[in-house]
Amino acid sequence: MKKIIFIILVLTLSLNGFSQFLRGFGVFGALTQSVHKYKNYDATKKVDSVFVPQYYYPQNHISREYFSWGAGIFAEFGRGDNGRWQTELEYAKKGANEKEITNQWLGTRANNFSANKYTYIQWNNYLKFFGLFGLPSNMYLMPGIRLEYLLNKSTPVFSAYSSELPRIWYSGNVGLGYQFPIYKNFWGVVEYHYNPDLYNLKVKDNVRIRNRTFETRFGIMWRPKRRSIDDCNTPRYKGPAY
Repeated sequence: MKKIIFIILVLTLSLNGFSQFLRGFGVFGALTQSVHKYKNYDATKKVDSVFVPQYYYPQNHISREYFSWGAGIFAEFGRGDNGRWQTELEYAKKGANEKEITNQWLGTRANNFSANKYTYIQWNNYLKFFGLFGLPSNMYLMPGIRLEYLLNKSTPVFSAYSSELPRIWYSGNVGLGYQFPIYKNFWGVVEYHYNPDLYNLKVKDNVRIRNRTFETRFGIMWRPKRRSIDDCNTPRYKGPAY
């Protein structure tokens, strides 16, 4: 928990110099695509110990993709035209499609996939860098971090392990976004995010689980008129019309 608080404080303080001005706020919907990666560090011991269940179950594997959705609200702040801060609250569904092992020594698996499902409330914070590497000025990169609260879960497969994911967690994020004018002060938003756990989480015995989620977002954003956010004593804004 101390690490989480420290990371958030560093991110917030580093942006304090330009986070005084609201540059816009909006809403978004998202399509999520996630998997779980299991690593059983005792699996190599099963040759010498054939009657120890946890050496066989769960096996090392990557689940099938689980598709779901999310939604959220966000606000963008910053003095700069090329670097800003976006903070948001998101309701996000993640999970994994798995086949239960019915015989852990033979490795026999169920015929059908079942979904382990997790619902999170997330506080996400990103830096936004516009027009890097020769990209158009209305395209941006979004490195950041997500603080996640596990609201509820359904874990029918590998339940002894999949049910042990922590209530509070954090994960990384790298996103690519594009904004385009719709009408007056309203802008459309399209973003694609790569959201991985930063390391394998030990959940029980010597088993570790890591989540990876891809997220495609579609949203709408309202931006104040330029004259209401630019100070008369600062250089004239010459970037995109927002």
